[in-house]
Amino acid sequence: MALVVGVMSFLMMQAMPGDMAYRIAAARYGYDLVSADLADAVRRELGLEAGPVVQFLHWMADLARFDLGRSLVSGQPVWDEIAHQMGASLQLAAVALGLSLLIGPPLGIYAGLHAGGLFDRMLLVVAAGFRAVPQFLLGLVLIVVLAVQLRLLPSAGHGSPAHLILPALTLALGLAAASARITRDAMAGVATSPFYAFARAKGLSDGQILRRHGLRNIGAPVVTYLGLQFVLLAEGVVVVETIFGWPGIGHALIHAVFHRDVPMVQGTALVMGLGFVVLNALVDLIARRIDPREVQA
Repeated sequence: MALVVGVMSFLMMQAMPGDMAYRIAAARYGYDLVSADLADAVRRELGLEAGPVVQFLHWMADLARFDLGRSLVSGQPVWDEIAHQMGASLQLAAVALGLSLLIGPPLGIYAGLHAGGLFDRMLLVVAAGFRAVPQFLLGLVLIVVLAVQLRLLPSAGHGSPAHLILPALTLALGLAAASARITRDAMAGVATSPFYAFARAKGLSDGQILRRHGLRNIGAPVVTYLGLQFVLLAEGVVVVETIFGWPGIGHALIHAVFHRDVPMVQGTALVMGLGFVVLNALVDLIARRIDPREVQA
């Protein structure tokens, strides 16, 4: 995984047009002050004249020592840069995931218990709409409505809990739309199962049946699907952080690509890719814990 992500990131950066040394010099000194002499100095300092193959081999050698190298722009270790930005991204992702769990699964459970009803049909339309809207467009709509017109929240920035609400809500609405439909389908299947009817025949109330027999049986598919949603969450973080000026790893990745900071791009992509693999493994373990029959299967 590390090799594939590293190779692909490096090749895509090398395929971009323009002078890499000039972009790095502009990021360091500003576009108003950059010159051909400064670009040549940066090229000699960073060894860009050695060619892309030598640069890639140097990066792979550093990676073998668990060293992601140094940023070509700031000169700081990539590990330090990523550690500083990852905290903000994890905070945003955790709040977004928490909001989506508060919105999506409860609506899905109610729709599944009343499958075919008016609420179920309305949820299908609303969920499909939110899934179809791109996250950057949804974020802009929320900024216009909640920040510009109603003046309830800041439109961008960071530093207070209020700055976290809009970007987290932008991510949460798309996740909630998907989890609501998955929960609805799982709940509808459980509600029509023989063991659910038997529990009702024993005289248990609807609340007791749901707590004892419903939630655990719908837990495995919902948790598994949420694990798959981490891909969309990672992609969304890159877009949403850029729109709202949130100082996370996605925002840093965009700037690193623009300034041709190859070690930063490779290190960020590597951490995000391996992080997704680890999260998927944890989701599989949780799903098997919820439903032990998965282990036997």
